[in-house]
Amino acid sequence: MYETNYHRASSVAEAASLVSGSDDGKLLSGGQTLIPTMKQRLASPSDVVDLRHIAELKGITVSGSNVKIGAGTTHAEVAQSAEINGVCPALCGLAAHIGDPHVRNMGTIGGSIANNDPAADYPAAMVALEATIHTNSRDISAADFFVGLFETALGDNEIVTAVSFDAPSRAAYQKFPNPASRYAMAGVFVARGSSGTRVGVTGAGSDGVFRASDMEAALDANFSAGSLESINVDPSAMLADMHGSAEYRANLVKVMARRAVEAAA
Repeated sequence: MYETNYHRASSVAEAASLVSGSDDGKLLSGGQTLIPTMKQRLASPSDVVDLRHIAELKGITVSGSNVKIGAGTTHAEVAQSAEINGVCPALCGLAAHIGDPHVRNMGTIGGSIANNDPAADYPAAMVALEATIHTNSRDISAADFFVGLFETALGDNEIVTAVSFDAPSRAAYQKFPNPASRYAMAGVFVARGSSGTRVGVTGAGSDGVFRASDMEAALDANFSAGSLESINVDPSAMLADMHGSAEYRANLVKVMARRAVEAAA
């Protein structure tokens, strides 16, 4: 590690002010990405602004079918939420299988989507649920929020404050985790709501999270795993690395999608 200035913000406004007033400030939510990156000297922020103690970023509110989750809510809190489980148990299941207990008790939903790691779980849920990402300055649809690998639509000094969505009538998430890191090599979130079926895919796409529109059309016509049998996933749009080839990931997407539909149905 190296010298950096640490700040514990007490409000979103203070956090934004601290970051804007620094030479190269970074926001710290759960720290599951930033701290390892700093240890490897891949990031060297002049200032680290800790969001973990900001009360306005925490909490879960469920009103009817509408769900709102504060950005500072941990994965463990989402996983254990009786309120969310009552309307969207698929999201609780997703959160329950992120990393290990330490990660789940430190990592936050806001930190996960703001970092937009291509193998993170929450982005698939956000696009499938057609969620709204709330920041300290505006609201952004999930479709517009995730731009590419490790990229989002967030501007300078913009902070994610919450996410919200209308709970679907059916939903499920299935992923094939890397056995060491538990990151998704392919994760598929299927949600069926009033506007039809949405399929979000994470861990496999070469440009990050994406919606599988051909699967959505097939499921709108017939919500069954069998309807995906004729769907072909293009390997040229998949990631390829030491953990798996593009062809392997293309097959995983189809397998995880079928499992998610079976679980949802």
